[in-house]
Amino acid sequence: MKTAIQEVFSDLEKLHPNLFNVYTTEGKEFVNHFHKYLEIEKEQIFKALIKGHNDCGAFTMQSECDEYYNETYKNTDK
Repeated sequence: MKTAIQEVFSDLEKLHPNLFNVYTTEGKEFVNHFHKYLEIEKEQIFKALIKGHNDCGAFTMQSECDEYYNETYKNTDK
């Protein structure tokens, strides 16, 4: 499963591969600039997961959020 931002980046990479070439100035700048949105999305997923668990009376640790995110969204091509 990919997040919405991961899907956008996959589509962009297919349409504009030069943007992801980290051996060029343009590619480095693009990746460095837009990487922050992946981190923002990750935090939003964590907050939603914690809120969902807390609303159900369970407590979620940061490590559980990291594990959930990595298993569900990190380095996946599904």
